[in-house]
Amino acid sequence: MTQVTWRAPDELVERTRQAAAREGRSLNDYLTRLAQAATDPELAGSDAERIRERLSLAGLLAPAGPPARSPDPAAVARARRRAGRGTPLSDLVAEERG
Repeated sequence: MTQVTWRAPDELVERTRQAAAREGRSLNDYLTRLAQAATDPELAGSDAERIRERLSLAGLLAPAGPPARSPDPAAVARARRRAGRGTPLSDLVAEERG
């Protein structure tokens, strides 16, 4: 398990503590559930949906885009061969120093 330090304005921390207390949860548990609700698409239900909506309105939800595709290995090999034809960096540096 990883420990994270959260820096936030005192007012926000206090509101968050109060919200956790109203739920009968520790601040750690509340923040963990908040992060899960914001990032886990499997969490459904009114609490998670309300939190996601609030995070979305605050501009804090990253859009889930399509998964990144790996480049074609043959295209990568061709690009490496072409890149290797240029002037070596060491020659460029030596010319500038000379």
